[in-house]
Amino acid sequence: MNKAIDFLKQSVGELKKSTWLSRQEVVQSTILVAIVVALVSAYVSVIDFGLTKVLGFVVGGR
Repeated sequence: MNKAIDFLKQSVGELKKSTWLSRQEVVQSTILVAIVVALVSAYVSVIDFGLTKVLGFVVGGR
């Protein structure tokens, strides 16, 4: 039990040493991630649509 308590105390001590992002930095990072996810999903959707059409043409579908 003492090892667990020591571990938790050390963990809290290490977290206090950390530098945390400001609220503005977190918001900016979140917006950037959302934009990148949207762009990548649009890119993958376009490639998927194109490959589906090409494969349909090759196989003789629609």
